[in-house]
Amino acid sequence: MAARLAAGMLVSALIRRAEELGGNGAVLAKGDVTAGALLIQLADRGVPGPLLERRLDPQGAYRWSPTGPEDVEQRGDYIARRRRSDPDLWVLELDVPNGLQLVEAIAG
Repeated sequence: MAARLAAGMLVSALIRRAEELGGNGAVLAKGDVTAGALLIQLADRGVPGPLLERRLDPQGAYRWSPTGPEDVEQRGDYIARRRRSDPDLWVLELDVPNGLQLVEAIAG
């Protein structure tokens, strides 16, 4: 199994890199600093993109994959349900071009 950065460090690195690329990032919900799971809402110039979650694949490697409803209007309810069942969950929004590439480069 691959080593993981602490969740708080990962969130900070993602936001910092998004800002370096001319975008921005915001923590919508703070989770456990060490081991919290992470949902990332991607956007590009304010246009919502996919909601991503890092999951363990069958080979033991972490991969980012789309999660939740595709309809942006329904994501708030989905995130609220997830936070009720996992209060350690982080929710992050990154508004940057090529957000998936950024996420995979930092937290792949």
